[in-house]
Amino acid sequence: MTGAVLIVEDEPGLRAGLADVVRTMGGEPLPAAGVTEARAIVAARAVDCVLLDIRLRDGDGLDYLTELRSSARGVPVIVATAYGDSERTIRAMRDGAFDYLTKPFDLTALRATLERAVNLRALAQQAPPAPDLPEVRQDLVGSSAAMLAVWKMIGRAAGSTAPVLVTGETGTGKELVARAIHIYSPRARAPFVAINLAALPPTLIESELFGHERGAFTGATARRSGRFEAAAGGTLFLDEIGDLDPALQAKLLRVVQEGTYERVGGDDSIAADARIIAATNRPVRPGVPGAALREELYYRLAVIEIELPPLRARPSDIPLLVAHALRGHSARAVSEAAMQRLLANPWLGNVRELFHVLERAAVLCGGEVIDVGDLPESVRAAAAPPPGAPDDDDLTLNAAVAALEKRLIARALERAKGNRSAAARLLGIGRPQLYAKLQEHGLGGPRDD
Repeated sequence: MTGAVLIVEDEPGLRAGLADVVRTMGGEPLPAAGVTEARAIVAARAVDCVLLDIRLRDGDGLDYLTELRSSARGVPVIVATAYGDSERTIRAMRDGAFDYLTKPFDLTALRATLERAVNLRALAQQAPPAPDLPEVRQDLVGSSAAMLAVWKMIGRAAGSTAPVLVTGETGTGKELVARAIHIYSPRARAPFVAINLAALPPTLIESELFGHERGAFTGATARRSGRFEAAAGGTLFLDEIGDLDPALQAKLLRVVQEGTYERVGGDDSIAADARIIAATNRPVRPGVPGAALREELYYRLAVIEIELPPLRARPSDIPLLVAHALRGHSARAVSEAAMQRLLANPWLGNVRELFHVLERAAVLCGGEVIDVGDLPESVRAAAAPPPGAPDDDDLTLNAAVAALEKRLIARALERAKGNRSAAARLLGIGRPQLYAKLQEHGLGGPRDD
């Protein structure tokens, strides 16, 4: 370990002992008897780590921790005290402490924590600057050719009033695309109303969409407007359209064709003045096995169809997405080694999974740079060859593709908790194709449908 460690400790004997520990590790100890001396040291020179006692004769360590987070931004602070309790521990970690140790010190734990903290500081100084990101009106990020094609389609769709169907795997950002079309359209000042059709019981969806009259069914004590009325003049986003009951698909088709509808229990026709954007992660094209939409409804909704690519098909966008996800977090970058893991991971949950991983790592890393150890185990292992992967003597394309395919299928099954139908949807393939691949890769078993 190399680096300057500020030791803020008012007990002379312990302060000298801690200085010896830092010195034997190869670091430079900077002893301070209290907050006043510590301020003078920080003002005069750079430090790489702070070992801070809480109870000091000239101040409170937790108050000085907050001050350090501003005056010595990015320097990891290890809080140490003989008075360990839940409130102090929670306050210290909430206020940005790298770690919290209690006295008497376990020397092995102390050395390991000091080494991690100083190494983290070195990573922060070596990390490349985050790429400059333009100010955007929504969270769509990417510069790959695949996403450039999506931007173009959004622009074309925004200038039209035609229905739009957005397809793509879970977590690719289908609602963001719908919102972008609305934002850039002449309807931007009118409401954008979203409804997740998969989250509602089929018996309630018709009322949610079209509204109902008083007495239309048990519990309908007053007239209620539906989402079509709420979105009048604006955009109605129908998420998970592939989960809509076939009978309700027929009613929706009539609305799209005729431009009118009736409330449940009513006879009066109401003009449907909402632009429809629908989205699904299920196969919907006519002729595709397991297509979830009626053929007539598909053609009515997919006047403009935008297919979002999975994240694994555009890995060059990952650094931009990382920078975007870390905006507003104290962790502002990732180390080169961590970035390699992020680039190697297949991201079956797509951008949503990436953002979840980064948010978790940013909260838990304790510094400005996210390193490999801050990532979940599944991502840390991403760069290692998966079981059954080809070795250096087996570099044929078929072998490499088969190894990746096996790994993706195994990950999908794990995420779907063994449910083959759900795994097939995650992979974007039909169940018959999945069953064939399971047998091919020795992952077969009884079907779940």
